[in-house]
Amino acid sequence: MSEKYIVSARKYRPSTFRSVVGQQSLTHTLKTAIASGRLAHAYLFCGPRGVGKTTCARIFAKTINCEHPTPEGEACNECPSCKAFNDQRSYNINELDAASNNSVDNIRDLTEQVRIPPQTGRYRVFIIDEVHMLSQAAFNAFLKTLEEPPEYAIFILATTEKQKVIPTILSRCQIYDFARITVPDIVQQLQYVCEQENIEAEPAALNVIAQKADGAMRDALSIFDQVAASTEGHITYQSALDNLNVLDYDYYFRLVDTFLAGDVMQALLIYKEIRDKGFDSQFFINGLAQHLRDLMVASTPQTRKLLEMNDEVAQRYGEQSMKLSPAFYYRALDLCSNCDLNYRNASSKQLLVELTLVKLCQLVSPQPQQAAQPPIQKIAAQPAQPAQAPAQQRPVSQPAQAVKPQPVAPPPVAPKAALQTPPVAQTPQQPARTAAPAAPAAPAGSPIPRVLGKAARIMVNVQDDPTAQQAAAAAAANVPQRTQPFTDEQLQAAWQGYIDQHPQERALCTTMSYALPQPAGDAEHYVMVVGSPTEQKNVEEHKASLMRFLCDAVKNDRFTLDIKVSEVPIDTPKILSPREVVEKIKEHNPNFNQFLKDFDLGLA
Repeated sequence: MSEKYIVSARKYRPSTFRSVVGQQSLTHTLKTAIASGRLAHAYLFCGPRGVGKTTCARIFAKTINCEHPTPEGEACNECPSCKAFNDQRSYNINELDAASNNSVDNIRDLTEQVRIPPQTGRYRVFIIDEVHMLSQAAFNAFLKTLEEPPEYAIFILATTEKQKVIPTILSRCQIYDFARITVPDIVQQLQYVCEQENIEAEPAALNVIAQKADGAMRDALSIFDQVAASTEGHITYQSALDNLNVLDYDYYFRLVDTFLAGDVMQALLIYKEIRDKGFDSQFFINGLAQHLRDLMVASTPQTRKLLEMNDEVAQRYGEQSMKLSPAFYYRALDLCSNCDLNYRNASSKQLLVELTLVKLCQLVSPQPQQAAQPPIQKIAAQPAQPAQAPAQQRPVSQPAQAVKPQPVAPPPVAPKAALQTPPVAQTPQQPARTAAPAAPAAPAGSPIPRVLGKAARIMVNVQDDPTAQQAAAAAAANVPQRTQPFTDEQLQAAWQGYIDQHPQERALCTTMSYALPQPAGDAEHYVMVVGSPTEQKNVEEHKASLMRFLCDAVKNDRFTLDIKVSEVPIDTPKILSPREVVEKIKEHNPNFNQFLKDFDLGLA
């Protein structure tokens, strides 16, 4: 009859500090504390699952009660205390699973046991696993005992979620943070297990198992048993992929080659092949992001040590990473991250992944970069139109259509005379309305005049630059002005329209409601009389926007408006505060006072 089978996670569970995998610095600290006799009364072991928290707690408990410890600080495994521990019959070690024993009564039973001194050995050790599962009342009941236990009692608390342990417990413990076990350490331990079990395993297969374990040695041993059971003692790379449903990284290498070649169709075919094998699309896109990340860290010798894989695969990553630029990695990882974020809410998940692959194929292609060039460069490179060209043939409005102006603060509208061509020396043979010559090309770095189609919308940042001023004057002269006649009623309607469209400008609208524009002799010249310099300044600040609105409304670019302060006081309407409004209502409506009294209302 064959020997009873024991899973590897139990059979190869460490029994000494030396056999603990991946926690060398922490076990060294514990051994030093035991050798020097500097033992605390409470410890907290925290870290991910399967990294050895409970195992180290048991080894620690056995070692401090060992009668003949070795010079290296390990238990001898020969004394009665060690034998009792190995046979699981030691009364000096008590374990409590807080996940299923988390009530106040369970903690009270524990505190009653603390009062009993050890019959053999020096210490009684109480190990509380998953301590974060204790209830709030249980934590409070445990506080006093944890703070002042008997000198022979030592508590070791283990948890995977330290943040859930209340601060008053944390402050009473020495905290040890267990780290994730690295892939090389897991592979080394699996190789040791293979030697003990006479199992042949390819290094690449063990590497896949180690990566699947995600830093947990217990998970790695469980996965190892699963794969070993299906392969009859010969673990290959392909058998590990098939049993663990892991996507071969060869697919990702092929996909990156299609990205380099810009081959969209081949990338979609590879994606279909992956879907036909039953792999989830989100799992695929996350694997692709991980592959791109590994390529990025493999591109430089300084970061290549971040790769958790064997040397043969790392070399392949290094070779492919040399073909890509850092910009590609950043943009490709961003695309994969966005795809993963939008995957859950996408109505067509397959289309979302395929669109991401299309974009990845276009990252190396030059077409998107050429298309992304701003059109303003093309406009700036066009030569100036000759002065003798007819006005109707000049594409004045084309720049405005090709490049939509960005929203900018409206510049102040120049007076009517400033919008016209500046006075030049006229000869008897040259009419006064002759088109101005083309402005010379502005030097590099000088502002480019932006013509918006109307003389009132010419925006030029002159900055005391004569060249820019000449360009602005020439542009203004080349734009035909609108001169449609308008009536006072049309102007008043446009005036009220501006007020209706700008209700947020309360002070301006109040001023405009009483200071209506009045004719100033010329049919196209009006004046606005306000009551104070403050109102005049407020209107001047918004005059540019107001003038553009009115010129567009009456279709006349010769319209001008002057803002003047009245020489005699004007009874202007006052903007009332909410309190003043209520007071006015109380003065004119006695019933409102009674309403306030009946409901016991008042002003805040």
